[in-house]
Amino acid sequence: MTVSTITTHPIAGQKPGTSGLRKKVTVFQQVHYLENFVQAIFDTVPELKGGVLVLGGDGRFHNRVAVQTILKMAAANGVARVLVGQGSFLSTPAASCVIRKYQATGGIILSASHNPGGPDGDFGIKYNIGNGGPAPEKITDAIYARTQTLTEYRISDQADIPLDGKGRHALEAMQVEVIDPVADYAELMQQLFDFDAIRAWFAQGHRMHFDAMSAISGPYAKHIIEGLLGAAPGTVVNGEPLEDFGGHHPDPNPAHATDLIRAMALPDAPELGAASDGDADRNMIVGRNFLVSPSDSLAIMAANATLIPGYKAGISGVARSMPTSRAVDLVAKALDVPCFETPTGWKFFGNLLDAGRATLCGEESYGSGSNHVREKDGVWAVLFWLNLLAVTGKSVNEIVEGHWARFGRHYYSRHDYEALDVGVANALMTHLREQLAGLAGQRLGAYNVALADDFAYDDPVDGSRTTNQGVRVLFENGARVVYRLSGTGTEGATLRVYLELFEADPVRHAVPVQEKLAELVAVARDLAQLNARTGRVDPDVIA
Repeated sequence: MTVSTITTHPIAGQKPGTSGLRKKVTVFQQVHYLENFVQAIFDTVPELKGGVLVLGGDGRFHNRVAVQTILKMAAANGVARVLVGQGSFLSTPAASCVIRKYQATGGIILSASHNPGGPDGDFGIKYNIGNGGPAPEKITDAIYARTQTLTEYRISDQADIPLDGKGRHALEAMQVEVIDPVADYAELMQQLFDFDAIRAWFAQGHRMHFDAMSAISGPYAKHIIEGLLGAAPGTVVNGEPLEDFGGHHPDPNPAHATDLIRAMALPDAPELGAASDGDADRNMIVGRNFLVSPSDSLAIMAANATLIPGYKAGISGVARSMPTSRAVDLVAKALDVPCFETPTGWKFFGNLLDAGRATLCGEESYGSGSNHVREKDGVWAVLFWLNLLAVTGKSVNEIVEGHWARFGRHYYSRHDYEALDVGVANALMTHLREQLAGLAGQRLGAYNVALADDFAYDDPVDGSRTTNQGVRVLFENGARVVYRLSGTGTEGATLRVYLELFEADPVRHAVPVQEKLAELVAVARDLAQLNARTGRVDPDVIA
């Protein structure tokens, strides 16, 4: 075994956030860059010495090289056992499943989620703790601090481990077990959903269209939907994970899942359309010429949870990220269960799930999940909808419209301004925060401001406080505008503007979303001086 000594190689001033550390592939290919971050994990989490580590990724470019490096570093740092996905594959929710099932110390997941792949694309790495969820800030902050000071890393000089077949291998004193990346996850799904009902639904001639976007959800969807559930071959398209995602931008939203949108608009479209992202933790649900918003999807899952075997006893509560629409709040009120509003980032749901205070969680960015793992889960969400269709006999459109008739409709949209100059984006947020104290009671366009603040969260489980999570402007009629800088990009800054307007009258539920929100959009742009400050006339993405 060799011990390599390096000159300190900081992580370019970027702390790992809720989604880990994300940079361009070329950054991770710099000498010692990946090794610096991985050694910082081992130094920060001493329990890994003698412990069990789960390892895998979404198959994007540089995944295999990084896995071999991490295996050799794990051996040199005294890890006793590593469970690694065959072919170096392991979706993010499946990694959480494996960590929990085998009571591993933690896991290293290689993914940049929905960001593009390939040699010129993005790469990412994050550490998940023993509950299967993303590491909390006290750990990610410590990892970052360590990257700024360490001067050496430990790595074995042994040969690469063969990863293309299942089996056990020795690397120094460490045992490496190459596992089927799908099996444990598929077993868990069979415990939650009524596979017999879904099989019968397909056997009756019903169809679906699942676009895996040439990403990691493909093997999971093929095995479960086409294999275990008997859907027709070809139900899953773009099902082979590719290092560059086949040129796709693997983000399941209307801007990037255009093939799915077109397929579901055809006269002979199947009953259900779905897509998942790069690491299989996001989902998009589409009916016939009918797009289901992620916020509505969460609310509908909560309202119908008892129809699903895994949740037939009811739910203890729900949680949503602050920017997510308040549709699920009304469902929680009707069910008389708590609804928690958290910062963006799945790790904030972990405490609630572990404490049994929430069962279902969701984010507006096409992410939803439950207490079965500690990550959002794209394939799980699709199976939830399949189960609903099978047991209700209704279409996607009918389920959503029935939900609106009962609870009202939350018109909702997100406008993204991408790759902004970081200084410009920060100045815009500062401008908004400086106005907060004087906004309450003001009239902006047709809207009276009821409350304006910079969202802060007090964790009800551990008492921790998280501040500066986005500017909220709440209006007296129930409308909302939220401004937030996203941490998922690798170039510049992304400003997300969230817009929400509640409509109780079913007669008015058919108005197109952007038409309904047009006046609120104008108010949001004027308040933030968006056009003048960013130089942009329109957002880059409307979701």
